[in-house]
Amino acid sequence: MRKLNVAMIGGGFMGKAHSIAYAGMPMFFWPAPAIPERKLVVDVNDDLARTAAARYGFESYSSDWRRAVEDPLIDIVDIVTPNDSHAEIAIAAARAGKHIICEKPLARTAEESKRMLDAVTEAGVKHMVAFNYRRTPAIALAKKYIEEGAIGNILNFRGTYLQDWSADPSSPLSWRFRKDVAGSGALGDIATHVIDIARYLSGEITEVMGMTTTWIKERPVQSGGLDKLGTVKAAGDVKKEPVDVDDEVSTLIRFESGAVGSIEATRNAWGRNNFITFEIHGDLGSIFFNYERRDELQVCFSNDPGDRRGFRTVYTGPAHPYGEALWPIPALGIGYTETKIVEAHDFISSIVHDTEVSPNFYDGYRIALISDAIVKSSETGRWTKIV
Repeated sequence: MRKLNVAMIGGGFMGKAHSIAYAGMPMFFWPAPAIPERKLVVDVNDDLARTAAARYGFESYSSDWRRAVEDPLIDIVDIVTPNDSHAEIAIAAARAGKHIICEKPLARTAEESKRMLDAVTEAGVKHMVAFNYRRTPAIALAKKYIEEGAIGNILNFRGTYLQDWSADPSSPLSWRFRKDVAGSGALGDIATHVIDIARYLSGEITEVMGMTTTWIKERPVQSGGLDKLGTVKAAGDVKKEPVDVDDEVSTLIRFESGAVGSIEATRNAWGRNNFITFEIHGDLGSIFFNYERRDELQVCFSNDPGDRRGFRTVYTGPAHPYGEALWPIPALGIGYTETKIVEAHDFISSIVHDTEVSPNFYDGYRIALISDAIVKSSETGRWTKIV
């Protein structure tokens, strides 16, 4: 069986998720399209890199990402670093002929994303941006219903991504609150996931009317390089610095098809953990999904008898997309890790079989264009076209 050597750049939270996916993918998808070999992990210093190698099962480690790009034995470069380094690493990796998977958002701006897209296109390598939530089986099932015409023509998409991990002002100023590193706040970090789902299910977005807000203007300076994600709170008299990204974003959207909708995202919603939802109305039915109940899809079809009309629950399982590969019993439990396993499988399959995979850098670029338009619309107070 073919093997593909992986170099992962970044050893934090997402590094853990990607490492589990590489280890678990052949267990779920057997025979696997290829076996991902965890060859090299890179982190910001040798101590962290050494720990990541031992923890995540990589053969070697380094504190220099260029080693991953320059090593002729490496087939895949996996970028799980903060957003400001995505473009430099991806462009170098593409020029070295490496296949690339990059965490979302693809980059800080559409301009950076376009340079990344141009590099992989010119090099002819496979590329993927890791919007993994669309690989949740219930979302794949929603896609199946839509493509079959079960809800007819889509009229409206309404999506949310609500969290509360940064609602406390004592949460530290991680890189996610710095525009020079992250590019944007809740918009790039979580709203882009919903934008990806909206495009995946309802088609291309052509125009937005956005509004962004920063609720907490300054935060305690974080010690150390790890992203604490709000799990550590500062106490006492601590140094604070300004927050220069958005905490919350809301936008109206128009689709190429003529459908309309809205997207809302915030990291300041007390009581919401990972509350990703969407409701899609078609002229023949509706679909509702809540990621915190990720094995369930709520559906209603116009041809249901009058005495049975209303939302009902379909549980994802072996009869639905990815079901056979994951768990054999409906509602047995699909987690975040399984979505990363499916993501790894689909990316590696595209390399082995020389096929296109989505979402790729083009999708990441389109989402960056939409994100930039939301920012512009927030500044001007006007509808902004995606160009």
